[in-house]
Order: sequence, then structure tokens, then C-alpha cells
Amino acid sequence: MDKVIVVTGASSGIGATLAREVGQMGASVVVAARREAELQAVAKESGANALAIVADVTRREEVKRIVAQSLARFGRIDVWVNNAGRGLSRSVEQLTDEDLDEMMLVNVKSALYGIQAVLPHMKERKRGHIINVSSMLGRIPFASVRSAYSASKHALMSLTANLRVDLHAAFPDIHVSSFLPGVVATDFGLNARHGGPDSRALPYAQPVSEVAQALAELIEHPRAEAYSRPGYQKQVADYYSAEDVAMIESRPPFVNR
Repeated sequence: MDKVIVVTGASSGIGATLAREVGQMGASVVVAARREAELQAVAKESGANALAIVADVTRREEVKRIVAQSLARFGRIDVWVNNAGRGLSRSVEQLTDEDLDEMMLVNVKSALYGIQAVLPHMKERKRGHIINVSSMLGRIPFASVRSAYSASKHALMSLTANLRVDLHAAFPDIHVSSFLPGVVATDFGLNARHGGPDSRALPYAQPVSEVAQALAELIEHPRAEAYSRPGYQKQVADYYSAEDVAMIESRPPFVNR
């Protein structure tokens, strides 16, 4: 894989596993996150050319620095993966301003900063690939306790689609993709704002290696949307094709019986 790939939120979970996966496939990988020790460890396992950049992607200037340092090292950026994100465990009626603000900052604005920082370079080259890691909760509200997280991922899906439409005519070789995993066996749940269950203990949690492989496949074969499991797309289609989605929301997995 002869690509330069930037992955945010790469110190653990999906981002770290993806970096290792594509690094082993021959890509030059830039890993970005806040935790230096963990990030350096991931970089050492992501190929000889891997570059670790300690940065907070909720700060626009730091995202610009990721772009600048990546270009200084490799001369180009082929793929930018907006993977950084965080969960939150509260129902709609419990949400505070701070809850919603953090979800929009971490899950939406950080991706926007990445898009706006790398896009001029990709437009200059007339090619590239931007991937926004969303969630099945960005399509279907399976878990009401993840209300604000779900809302932020819905917003991310909309931004992604609008960017894709904007670029299509003039820049057909700049691909814009959404990637939608379901429950992934990482420590995501434990790190959620206000706590939450360990995602690794949840039923049907998908091994993170499988998710990273699906994401790597999207990098090799760009398309508008990709799901980490084949059955997920049908679930989305069934939900939105229902005459009344409330009928679907009255059954598992929305409710436990």
C-alpha cells in the first residue's frame, strides 16, 4: 500500500489498530493523539516510516500542525482518517450544555478541523481520501443512553455527505467516506463521559482487528459509506424504509425483553 495515511485518535482502539494494519501493508503512517507514550508505542508497531505527532485535535491550530509536519516528512497526504472521538452516557432529559458541547467539539468539530486543514493540499493535487469514522448510532438510535453521542455522529454524517456532494463535480478523485462500526471490543465505553459499560463485555462486540481490516479495505477501495459488518447496512435500510420507525423502535435491540 503506497499511501501516506494520517490517523487521528491513534493512541488506542480503532485508530491504533488501523495504524498497525496499514503500516504492515506498507503504508507510511502518521499517528496523532494526545497521549505521547501510548502514541510512540503505536508508531513503533506501524512500520519503519511511522511518524507520531502529539496533538489535541479539538484545537484547530494543532490540527494544522499535523498537516504541516506530515507534509514536511512525507511530501504528501493521501488519506486522512478522522477517527478521534468520545462517548457519553446520558439520556436526552439529563443532558447539560457541557455534555452537548463536548460531544460536538470532540466528535464533529475535530473532524471539521481535519477536513479544512487537509483539503487545500488535496485540492492542489486533485486527489485524496477523507474518511470520517462515524457509528451505527449515527444512523440508528439503538442506545438512548448515548443520546448526545448519537446526535454528534448524525451531524458528522451530514457534514460528510455535504462535502462529498460539493467536491464531486470539480474534484472527482477526492473521495469522502463515512465508516460506520457498531459495538467494538475496545475500552471506548469505560472512557465515556459519565462512565459506561466496558464495550469489550457487551454482546456482539466486534473484534477491533476486524473493524480495522474493514477500514483498511475502505482505504484501498474508496466508496461513500462502509460498514464494519455486512449486516449493518441492511439494518439501516430496514429502519428507514419502515412505514413508521416507532414500530421498529418498540422491538429489540431498542428495548430489552
